[in-house]
Formats: sequence, structure tokens, C-alpha cells
Amino acid sequence: MDRPRPVPRSSLQIQQSCKIMNSPIFTGDGPALVIAPHPDDEVLGAGGTIARLADQGRAVHVAIVTRGRPPRFSAEQIHTVREEAAAAHAHLGISQTHWLDFPAAELAEYPHADLNGGLGALVRDLDPTLVLAPHPGDIHLDHQLCFLSTLVASRPHQARHPSVIAAYETLSETNWNAPYLTPAFVPNVFVDISATLDRKLEAFQLFASQVREAPHERSVESLRALATLRGATVHRSAAEGFVLVRYVV
Repeated sequence: MDRPRPVPRSSLQIQQSCKIMNSPIFTGDGPALVIAPHPDDEVLGAGGTIARLADQGRAVHVAIVTRGRPPRFSAEQIHTVREEAAAAHAHLGISQTHWLDFPAAELAEYPHADLNGGLGALVRDLDPTLVLAPHPGDIHLDHQLCFLSTLVASRPHQARHPSVIAAYETLSETNWNAPYLTPAFVPNVFVDISATLDRKLEAFQLFASQVREAPHERSVESLRALATLRGATVHRSAAEGFVLVRYVV
């Protein structure tokens, strides 16, 4: 008696049946560390992914590398942003926020060895298995320097080092790079945030001092549009894109 032939599955069905643990972003159960040059970068670039990691019980830490300083920023502005960050991070389920307090918009004038040391000490202390960092092609020099220092802090010759490093995109920074002259953001890892997009947008709105009206990039509408585009790239309702920098297995 002939056996019934198995019904061939479409590539989409195969993709959807795969476990999310196969993704490098969700590999391992150690702490995750998100490097944010400035408050709200972590929400703009990885808010939906942070919420997913937290929902799965992962300890998610955020390092805010810089803080505003007078006279460029008033004491009231600095206090407001810190309060907003606390509310946004609680909404996403972030375990702990680490304020490194380097000078905002002045990292290029600050000893780079100190930035390397600050991030290096945090990486050694937390021992994260996943690190998400800003993209080196971002127009803001603080973002570029934070990326470089993240790599220094995560060098694999150390006894313990992150097994996964990926770069996220930040609207208002990544999209203003110079085509063909600076590194382009071409994502090769996509995280489905269909279930956490609303929390990401709500967390961004908690940064009320940073929200702008559309079509400004720092608007809820623009964030939703980017998530829809990244999702459509991989046949999902919404996604965040990342560039995989290192994946050690």
C-alpha cells in the first residue's frame, strides 16, 4: 500500500515554524545590554526587541552613555529626560539603567580611553551574552564612538565576552548618513515586534520632550512606518532590523 506523500510546505510556513531561539538575538539566557549614546536611542532602535526579551524573562540592561551638561542643556532638561527614561524603561521591562554620564555631544573632545574603560567595566561587571549597539554609520559622532568603544569592551580575547553583538538603527541618526561614503545600514537580522510595537511606541511617547510631529523622524508615525517597512521585508506586520556584527557559537 502506497504511503501518502507529505504535503510540501511553503518557505513561509517553514520560516514561521522555526523557533525564535534560532535567532542570534534570542540565543542564550544571559543578560542583554543595550548601549544608548543618549536617552531614547535605545527605544528608537530596539524598543520592541527589548520588550520581547524582557517578556521572555531575560534581564535587559541599558547603558545611557552620556548626559547633558550646562550650558548646552539646562538642569531642568537633564532632570526631565532622566524622569522620562525611568518611565519608558519601566514600561518596556528593563531590569536596570546604567548612567555613565559622559558629556553629551562632546565625546570627540573626551579621552577615548576613558570611554573604552567605562563601557569595558560595565561589560565585565554584567557579563552580557548579547550586546546591541548604535550603528557606526550614524551621523552623530557620539554614536560612532560608542560603537567603537563597544567593540573594544567586547573583544573576544577576554576570558568572558558577549557571544552576540548587533547594531541597531536610530531614526534621525542612521538615516542621515552619506550614501557610499559612510557605512550603510543594511539589516541582516529582523526581529518580529508585531506583539510589542505598541509598547515601543508608548515608551517613546513617555519621552515627551523628545517627541516631534510627523513627518519628523522622531514622531510616532515615523517609528510605526519604519517598523512596518522592516516587517514587510520579512513578511511580518512589524519588525526591527539589526546588522549582525559578531555571533560566536
